[in-house]
Amino acid sequence: MNPGMTLERRTPLSVAAYCRVSTDSADQANSFENQKSYFEKCICAHENWQLFRIYADAGITGTSTAKRAAFCQMMRDAEAHAFDLILTKEVSRFARNTLDALRCTRMLKEWNIGVMFLLDNIYTLDADAELRLTIMASLAQEESRKTSERVKWGQRRQMEKGVVFGRDLLGYRVSDGKIEVEPNGAETVRLIFHKFTAENKSVSAIARELTASGIPTFTGKTEWRHGTVLKILQNEKYCGDLVQKKTYTPNYLTHEKRQNHGNEPLVCQTSHHEPLVPRRVWNAANERLCERKEKKVPGGSVRYPLSGKILCGFCGKPFAARTKAQKSGACPSWQCRNPAC
Repeated sequence: MNPGMTLERRTPLSVAAYCRVSTDSADQANSFENQKSYFEKCICAHENWQLFRIYADAGITGTSTAKRAAFCQMMRDAEAHAFDLILTKEVSRFARNTLDALRCTRMLKEWNIGVMFLLDNIYTLDADAELRLTIMASLAQEESRKTSERVKWGQRRQMEKGVVFGRDLLGYRVSDGKIEVEPNGAETVRLIFHKFTAENKSVSAIARELTASGIPTFTGKTEWRHGTVLKILQNEKYCGDLVQKKTYTPNYLTHEKRQNHGNEPLVCQTSHHEPLVPRRVWNAANERLCERKEKKVPGGSVRYPLSGKILCGFCGKPFAARTKAQKSGACPSWQCRNPAC
């Protein structure tokens, strides 16, 4: 610790500590108990220091402070002047995003609260602290970028070997990178394809029939929407194929996923697993969907001259044609699709 650091605001000085701990039980070096013991020893070494609280985020990325609940709580407590000093082991534990590190330490400095990075020997209330902090935070951020690239490279190699990174879906279970048939859901999937191809029913009609029959959706609900049926008909997994990397993460700092529209190469594999419907049935279903799309009849729904042209004055959502059954007969009307309006 820098002997030139002077801290004389209160006696005793109220000291908080911040750490990010791994959820991996084998990672003893970053365990909460080890870090807690580490900070307690540091505080006990100073007669006029008193522990206020140890803030810990478990298994959460360091590239964004917004996703760390304990960190955000610490900043709120700091603004309320609940303590005088924050201890943390190193810059990479505090933030791996350079902008976040500078923004937060500047805010704390305005509140006259310093951050002491013990291993990096930086105290943010020192005159040259921001320069050294910028260098260390930049190094931590670059390490995060390299780690992100290594993870993405490793995942792609696994995908190319046929390892499944997706989640369970109707008719299939995904476990340990393998996809297996789930019998009950599989029957529902086959029924949907049969109704659409053999019985020539529309997507909306199939959704109504499934709802009326009380057949549960993948999430256990009994109400089916035409969009849910449409996604099932379009999903290539049901004919045994696997397409991965449909989404990608453009920014390793935000970790936000986006739809992959040619931004990165897809990983495609034919006859990867046991199909629920024959390929000819899946092809027939999707050819029919393409024909309907060309005719501008999405999902088999009826298009009216005013479809998509009337917008709600409150929420901006388009109106939809509705027909109410009354004693005098059917009563057509246009209503906002938003139930709240």
